[in-house]
Amino acid sequence: MTSDERQPTMHERLTHFREILRYVPRFRDRVFVIAIDGAVVEDDNFPNLLLDIALLRSLNIRVALVHGAAHQIKRYSELLKITPSDVSGTGITDRDTLQVAITAANRVTHEILEGLSANDLRGSCPNAVVAHPAGILGGVDHQFTGKVERVDMVLLQTLLEHDIIPVIPPLGIDGTGNTFRLNSDAVAVEVAKALRAVKLIYLNTDGGIRDAKGVVRQMTVQEGDAFLKKQRAELTPETVTKLSHAVRAGKEGVERVHIIDGREQEGLLGEVFSNEGIGTLIYANEYQAIRAAQKKDVRAVHSLIQQGVQNDELVKRTRWELEKIISDYFVFEVDRNPVACAALHMYPEQNMAELASVFVDPRYENQGIGAKLINYTETVARGRGIAKLFCLSTQAVNYFVQKGGYKLGSPEDLPPTRREKYEQHGRKSQVLVKALA
Repeated sequence: MTSDERQPTMHERLTHFREILRYVPRFRDRVFVIAIDGAVVEDDNFPNLLLDIALLRSLNIRVALVHGAAHQIKRYSELLKITPSDVSGTGITDRDTLQVAITAANRVTHEILEGLSANDLRGSCPNAVVAHPAGILGGVDHQFTGKVERVDMVLLQTLLEHDIIPVIPPLGIDGTGNTFRLNSDAVAVEVAKALRAVKLIYLNTDGGIRDAKGVVRQMTVQEGDAFLKKQRAELTPETVTKLSHAVRAGKEGVERVHIIDGREQEGLLGEVFSNEGIGTLIYANEYQAIRAAQKKDVRAVHSLIQQGVQNDELVKRTRWELEKIISDYFVFEVDRNPVACAALHMYPEQNMAELASVFVDPRYENQGIGAKLINYTETVARGRGIAKLFCLSTQAVNYFVQKGGYKLGSPEDLPPTRREKYEQHGRKSQVLVKALA
């Protein structure tokens, strides 16, 4: 251990453990698809990754692994003194390159299976990916390069239900037994879609997506698409393919896609079980029904708030008061009708924001709408550089603590102007706080 390194304290370890446990109910019995570049499999951190995967399984999170082999194809080609026609699975694959790809992929699969066995995990390499030739693209025959035709979901589900981790190589087989080289990033998308995975996690050696300021921590699918169009010429080919497939996965139903450096110790857990993460999160806009409130929404928002006031859940606001701060509100629409609302009031001098006026029409309760609004406002706050959120509650304290990651606070935690209003109202609401960084 160098002079600038230290072991985490017991308090830090317990805090990290609690952070993990907070996410467990959300992910239990759901599927993560983890796509591992071939270079990561040969890195010194790979045994630690396997330990992380063992932890995921111990938490009843189902895992499917997809791996690449570009790193190994390059090395085997050098040993055999041949020049591969392509290593990425997107260009032309001639017969010699196909044979090298099969050898390399089989070797990587075996190394992963060895590692799973060493961690008391069962794994299997199924013939679950059906492929067909990519064909003639741009007037060029791509020979043995293939494209995923379908994924045998039943086979993969059967393995997962029996606690067997599928290990899927970047190869596909057609109905007549012909093998084709595939791009592993594309395979991972198709597997994630077939299994309805809640997360697709790319482990590479480049880390997250970077701009001039460093790693971009999160972006929507739409932002990722725009970033690609604007920055493609400045990105490495590896980054382009990762982000391109992440965007496609989001558009086609995968809620969350993570791109992280697979060589970073505890990187997988740090990305999955923390708000900050270590790489880039590309998220499908599950909040597509959420938008900033406009003046035309004042009446609807006021009506929602009035229902909350009647239940003694919210503080009363007049239409006139609401009109002045409507830009602080967000609404959730069903068939273009606002059925829920939440507000984010900024206190820039203290670098804080208040989550307020969260209310869901009773007709739409128990559908996760409130949680989506809360998560969305938190994302907005993070995007604005806010360091701490707070909220006041009389009836939903347990929810914010157990589900939202808030901690019990006191009036002293409030910005001075907000504390003054708090004391004037006399509702004695519980103060809850949440650090965002």
